[in-house]
Amino acid sequence: MTKAIAIVTGAAGDIGRAIAARLAVDHDVILMVDIDVAAGEKAARALGPAERFVAQSCDVTNEASVGEMAKRAATLGLVRTLVNNAGAARAVSLHDTTAEIWRMDNALNLEAAFLCFRAVEDQLKASKGSVINIASVNGMNVFGHPAYSAAKAGLLHLTKLIAVEYGKFGIRSNAVAPGTVRTQAWEARAAANPNVFEEARRWYPLQRVVDPADVANAVSFLAGSQAAAITGVCLPVDCGLTAGQAELARTFSQSEHY
Repeated sequence: MTKAIAIVTGAAGDIGRAIAARLAVDHDVILMVDIDVAAGEKAARALGPAERFVAQSCDVTNEASVGEMAKRAATLGLVRTLVNNAGAARAVSLHDTTAEIWRMDNALNLEAAFLCFRAVEDQLKASKGSVINIASVNGMNVFGHPAYSAAKAGLLHLTKLIAVEYGKFGIRSNAVAPGTVRTQAWEARAAANPNVFEEARRWYPLQRVVDPADVANAVSFLAGSQAAAITGVCLPVDCGLTAGQAELARTFSQSEHY
């Protein structure tokens, strides 16, 4: 029987590891893709045996490197799920954004997802598989990091493009848009500003930020059979951030119930 493969890019990071662990529940092999070979191997070994969690070095912004990754996946089984999770944000404002940063952020956060999808599209056709793009609330509203945000907005549209054009092959394409996620990057900010999570928490209706497991659970749902009729959507995993802010509602309504 052909093994079901899930590819997770940016798998060495907190969110990538959580997604890999969650998808292992109903996939035979997780191909954990990361540009950092050592970090990818360490993450894979922390999750389980090498025959189930396979570390793969890949520069997802490089077409040739992505092609080699797709070939490796084909030797392991048949790709059923592609999770485009690799991403990074650089300059925090347009004023600080150089042309180089703009291109780098778009290459990693948008073009890479296109390259990865095209590289495994034939396998996804054969499996009637699923694509899940890890977008961001930044792609829906302005929260800083302009180049990253513009790329994530493009990623949301790419999600729809795949859903519409490839739906006839049984391929589903969806996105998850996390809000603030408590990762190592945010822990570093907390070291510089111990109040950073408290400052962020006030904007979220649930009064907390997102955990990597929250993102992983959403990915698992969208990849699974319970979402068989869901394609072309973006599922915010943001503790209510994009629904609205209680502080603004309280100011505008002058009601103590917010």
